[in-house]
Amino acid sequence: MDGGGRIAGSVRGDAPTARQPRRDPRPAQPVRAPAPASRTALLFRRLTVRLGASRFGRRGASALAVLVIGGFSAYGVVMGGHVEEAREFVVDLGDAAANIAGFKVTQVNLSGQNHVTPSEILAAAGIKATTSILFVDADETRAKLETMPWIASASVRKLYPDRIDIAVVEREAYALWQINGQIRVIARDGTPIAPYSDDPRYVSLPIVVGEGAEKRVGDIVDALARVPALRDQVRAAIRVADRRWTLKLRNGIDVRLPEVGLDDALLEIADLDRDKKLLSRDITIVDLRLPDRVVVRLSDGAADTRMQLLKAKAKAKKGGPA
Repeated sequence: MDGGGRIAGSVRGDAPTARQPRRDPRPAQPVRAPAPASRTALLFRRLTVRLGASRFGRRGASALAVLVIGGFSAYGVVMGGHVEEAREFVVDLGDAAANIAGFKVTQVNLSGQNHVTPSEILAAAGIKATTSILFVDADETRAKLETMPWIASASVRKLYPDRIDIAVVEREAYALWQINGQIRVIARDGTPIAPYSDDPRYVSLPIVVGEGAEKRVGDIVDALARVPALRDQVRAAIRVADRRWTLKLRNGIDVRLPEVGLDDALLEIADLDRDKKLLSRDITIVDLRLPDRVVVRLSDGAADTRMQLLKAKAKAKKGGPA
């Protein structure tokens, strides 16, 4: 009984039974703690909060955020090796804006090209359908064009608002240079400008062979031009140890020239051929490397014939009168 003479009843018996929550039969999954923020993120957050509470206010915090994000973006571009892609992206954005303002390149005038095509020139210059004249660097474009093998020099003029004039001076095909089993067309200064082909313009070019021959091609070609009778018999000029030349004639004779006195040696061999028909004889080598004599090597057949003649003369002397 309670203090009022009443019988105390059971609380559970009188009160309604509370509904128990359903238990999940699956085992509880452990909750992963969030990854700790990096030092850079913590520093950025702290600086942002402090700057936001300072007299600079939220604008300063926003500016800091832009600077930091831009800095890390630039760092990622550099470390990831995407500098060129990023530069092209920025240039494309600039071109798009300038084109809207009326500075899109609509006319490109080319002059002076013969071996190179207009499309090759435009590709080397970096001029595309979306290029704006504001972002064309004339000096840089000229330098790019002059890296092309055929182009010796170039000029680039920008005429606002939408025109570019490009004039090029091409190198001339001067000779054929054979090295390591390959033949290339070269200019007088030795610059390789194209692989050899059946182009009729290349067929009559002089041929030089060997390491260093391309650098001295003007010397031998000019020297032979002064002796046309000999030049017309030359098939190729071979550079030996980058010190001297050996001429390979069309009839198979090798003419070994000295290191010095090239012009005098060529005149001497031309005189011997005119007076003695030297280059029409059965010989394989004419050696002019010695300053005081000309050495000739007979062919195998001519050497055998000469040996037989010498033996016959010796035998005739022995059988003659005492």
